[in-house]
Amino acid sequence: MATSTKSLYDIDFVEWATRTADLLRQGRFAELDLENVVEEIEDLGKSERSAVRSQLRRMLVHLLKSRIQPERSGASWRASVASARTEILDHFGDSPSLRKHAESNLRRIYREAVELALVETNLAGPTANPDIPEECPYTLEALLDGDLNALWPQ
Repeated sequence: MATSTKSLYDIDFVEWATRTADLLRQGRFAELDLENVVEEIEDLGKSERSAVRSQLRRMLVHLLKSRIQPERSGASWRASVASARTEILDHFGDSPSLRKHAESNLRRIYREAVELALVETNLAGPTANPDIPEECPYTLEALLDGDLNALWPQ
C-alpha cells in the first residue's frame, strides 16, 4: 500500500504562502517548493484574465437584456454595467496587458453573454428569435472608455 505524503501546500495553503514569502525574502531559494510556486504564479494570471472576462460578460448581459426587455431596464442594470466597467478598468490599471486579452476575447464573451441573456429573459430555445445582433455591436473602447449612456438602446 503506497503512502501519500502531503506537503504543507496541500495541508495549509495560507501557511505555505507565508513561509514561501519568507523564504523568498531571505533569498533561500533552494528551499522553495518551486513546482507549487510556479503553479500559483500561473494561476494568478489565469485568475486575472477570468475576472476581466466575467465582468465584461456581466456588462454585456445587462446591455443585451435591456435590448430584449427595455421595459425592465432600470437603475440596477445600469449600475451593474457601471460597476463591471469600474472593475475591468481597475484590473487594466494593475495589468495593462489584460486589455489586449479582453479585446481578443470580446467575440466569444459576447456569444456567451447572448446565451445568458436569453436564459435570464426566458427566451432561450429554438423558437426564440429576439432582435439580437449576431456580432457584438460594441467595441471594447465603447464599452470601457465611452459614454455609458450611449450604450443603452434608445
